[in-house]
Amino acid sequence: MANLAHSQPNTMACLVLAGLLSVTQAACSADKSPTTDTAQPGTAASRVAVEPSEPSTVASVPAAAPESAKPGADFVLHNGRVVTVDDKLGDLEAIAITGDRISQVGSNDEIKQHIGTNTAVIDLADRLVIPGFIEGHGHYLSFGRAQQILDLTDAKTWQDILAKVSAAVDQAQPGEWIFGRGWHQEKWQSLPPGSVEGVPTNQSLNAISGQNPVYLTHASGHAAFANSAALAAAGIDNSTADPAGGTIIRDANKLATGLLRENAQDLVEAAIATYDERLSSAQADLRLREQVALAGDAALRHGITSFHDAGASFETIDFYRILEAEGKLPVRLYVMVRGEDTRTLDKRLSEYLMPATGNDFLAVRSIKRQLDGALGAHGAWLLAPYSDLPDTEGLILESIRTLQRTAELAVKHGFQLNIHAIGDQANRETLDIYERAWSTMGNVNGAELRWRVEHAQHIDPLDVPRFGKLGVIAAVQGIHCTSDGPWIDQRLGAERTKLTSYPWRSLIDGGAILGNGTDVPVEPISAIASFYASVSRKTKSGERFHPEHVMTRREALASYTINNAYAAFEDDLKGSLVPGKLADLVVLSQDILTIAEDQIPTTQVDYTFLGGKLKYKRNAAR
Repeated sequence: MANLAHSQPNTMACLVLAGLLSVTQAACSADKSPTTDTAQPGTAASRVAVEPSEPSTVASVPAAAPESAKPGADFVLHNGRVVTVDDKLGDLEAIAITGDRISQVGSNDEIKQHIGTNTAVIDLADRLVIPGFIEGHGHYLSFGRAQQILDLTDAKTWQDILAKVSAAVDQAQPGEWIFGRGWHQEKWQSLPPGSVEGVPTNQSLNAISGQNPVYLTHASGHAAFANSAALAAAGIDNSTADPAGGTIIRDANKLATGLLRENAQDLVEAAIATYDERLSSAQADLRLREQVALAGDAALRHGITSFHDAGASFETIDFYRILEAEGKLPVRLYVMVRGEDTRTLDKRLSEYLMPATGNDFLAVRSIKRQLDGALGAHGAWLLAPYSDLPDTEGLILESIRTLQRTAELAVKHGFQLNIHAIGDQANRETLDIYERAWSTMGNVNGAELRWRVEHAQHIDPLDVPRFGKLGVIAAVQGIHCTSDGPWIDQRLGAERTKLTSYPWRSLIDGGAILGNGTDVPVEPISAIASFYASVSRKTKSGERFHPEHVMTRREALASYTINNAYAAFEDDLKGSLVPGKLADLVVLSQDILTIAEDQIPTTQVDYTFLGGKLKYKRNAAR
């Protein structure tokens, strides 16, 4: 099968219109140097697995062992620094893998005893071995989908976006929708004249795409920009009322500009769902499978062995179940149930309780809800109005009543609850919801439930100690801090920013457990980039965003490994390099715990092991 991630890109195909089957954009965005194995035959990104008997990347071994063969581990990695992320074991020199498990860690001499006739041996040459990175909050299918459509993350101006859309229009049939994702107005060099609330109107977009509906999702996923054809397809005109929890942005003449905030996106997305009905069930299935393969391929290249999927419907979970049964999930998924009403949850949750056991690739035991939106789109729910938009304090996307009922159902059915909360008001309300539910349901020990606040970005100082006291996990994204840092003052003002924004040190010192991630595709999936942001809080301009809240390097590593495993009730299976745990581990090109801070972003993932199998090796790696 063709290696899609490394084939030569077809420039026009990579623009990806939403045709019957979206052309993969992997060739446009993937690093061409690695060779990746998702080890799932039949997927778009499948490779031949590098097994211990294959000598291409490790010490040569005979094809068949003689009768006198010495038994041993499948893999031995030695002459390196093995950071176990276990206080008792500490840092060692070598590790042995047998089957899907870590069989031993120790000194070079100790692990040498595990080398048998058929053992594949890798000389680490002083490189770093750590547990496989666990993406603590991302959107798995959306990540795959983002690689099938226009990539707008590198746009420096509105004109850059128009140029990409124009090229896509040239290849599209009339009436064909064009999709893109990743634009962020705060990262542009300038705004065009006539912009409304910091975003252009859709007039210039209409001029190049009159016969094609265009829908461009904001980097945060909490807003989108539509041309007039897309608005018309959704039935949106200048008299359409704002939906609950959403805003149709209008100019001074009350005309819709094309910008849709939060739940207003649902209006156009309903029209897109109708458009997608043209696909046969086989075509729809193939498109989803391509998304799974693309997301998994990129994850493995970045050392991600497990992925917390922050929201999937029961229908999507059923799809994941099929893939797991077929052996076609490229990485381990910890899935949060989302998009179901409380009545459906109460009726069906028991059918979907799937805690991780053994070498599972699919676990379901949590519910995702969303209280507010994103700060960049003025959707985060604040205690006081926005500094740059004083007529609003943000948006409430799901009612307190719904979330309170969901919390009660989570306790009833033994599910974890993870509520999206970005603004300081949203964080306070979420903690209040948790406390009320635990009291209502019979004085539950909340810490044992390991409930989470997803994002936990802006927290009033009075609420920071509550995380540790209640045992609520702060599921943060280090990269959001440095990506958003340059413009947060505009939204909140300097003083409020200092008091409330990304208070990691205060959370940690207060006893809270922090998980880490990227919120991909909101940010790139690079765990190294988010680790660097966590320990430096350095923005692209070189400024440090309130550096008093940096994590130590050990804390940042724990947040991406054992803490995320704990946040998924999987710390007995993964997250540290302890004998008996799953052999999910990564070899890095240099030691991110000791190298100069400014060298951390240059670190490469050399090897990714998943369940004892070598799934990825960087071509340039020794």
